[in-house]
Amino acid sequence: MGIRQTSGRGRLYDSVLDTVGDTPAIRINRIAPKNVTVYVKFEAFNPAGSVKDRLALNIIEAAERDGRLKPGQTVVEATSGNTGIGLAMVCAAKGYPLVVTMAESFSVERRKLMRFLGAKVVLTPKEKKGFGMYQKAKELAEANGWFLASQFETPDNADMHASTTAREILGDFDGQRLDYIVTGYGTGGTVSGIGRVLKAERPDVKLILTEPANAAIVGSGYVNTRNEDHQPTEGHPHFQPHPIQGWTPDFIPWVLQETLDKGYHDELIPVAGPDGIAWSKRLAAEEGIFTGISGGSTFAISMKIAETAPEGSVILCMLPDTGERYLSTPLFEGVAEEMTEEEIALSQSTPGYQMG
Repeated sequence: MGIRQTSGRGRLYDSVLDTVGDTPAIRINRIAPKNVTVYVKFEAFNPAGSVKDRLALNIIEAAERDGRLKPGQTVVEATSGNTGIGLAMVCAAKGYPLVVTMAESFSVERRKLMRFLGAKVVLTPKEKKGFGMYQKAKELAEANGWFLASQFETPDNADMHASTTAREILGDFDGQRLDYIVTGYGTGGTVSGIGRVLKAERPDVKLILTEPANAAIVGSGYVNTRNEDHQPTEGHPHFQPHPIQGWTPDFIPWVLQETLDKGYHDELIPVAGPDGIAWSKRLAAEEGIFTGISGGSTFAISMKIAETAPEGSVILCMLPDTGERYLSTPLFEGVAEEMTEEEIALSQSTPGYQMG
């Protein structure tokens, strides 16, 4: 085989926003069991590095279309990071001020990324969890007349996944076998959007949902109370802090409720945070695919499904983001900053250019 060649995408882009979506489905070659074929839909290929670029774009553009968002109006949202980063990109490109509320427990690099993109970040106490940052965003919106993005309630979230993510999957696997799709949830937009389309057009595909084992709020059977705007009015009593940032706030979002009410998912399998970390590391070191803890956790369940899947099954695993926004989290514990003993030995194996 000769040198790889590329020829461009055949188009020019008017805005970074036009590059959202059309993320690749990539085959896993070294760590997947031989009895199945595993692909990952790698959402880090979105311009701001995560699946949340999709909903961020549609929330803003839908609100522009129907007049809910006025020119120059400040946008405010509660987020663990990825939605905030996506909104910061969209707002920067369109000229809207953005204020993000975020619990102080989420990674520092997420705050820096949002601020780098021009947003203001208001931190809330970690003991108040996701519900606290959510309530702070509501307070700020009501007090200032700002546009609340409402990622957890707005139909613009799952609608975007139905019109893009699900359609990409159908297109990429057109005429191809596909037996399982595995995904976690934050807002529930991905699973509700995919489920809405796949259950209608490829009902043979099993949709597997996963959540943190120590914050299994869907698995608990209890649905938190909501007000008439579908906003949560309490934190979920079965929630516990977990390391899978971006997954499972301490309430069941209204967007996810569509999946639960209509039975889009065929199975719910919890995952332990350490398993997600371990598989994220393996994806990076053995496949060259650099995803975060949420991606590793989804992949962990894909590997669990593979253990009992029929011979020849095809599994598609959603990878929500890049690993770069986890540098200060347990994902990178044990990754040395200075040279290891082995690296020092390599340096000393030749005479020149050694560190003092």
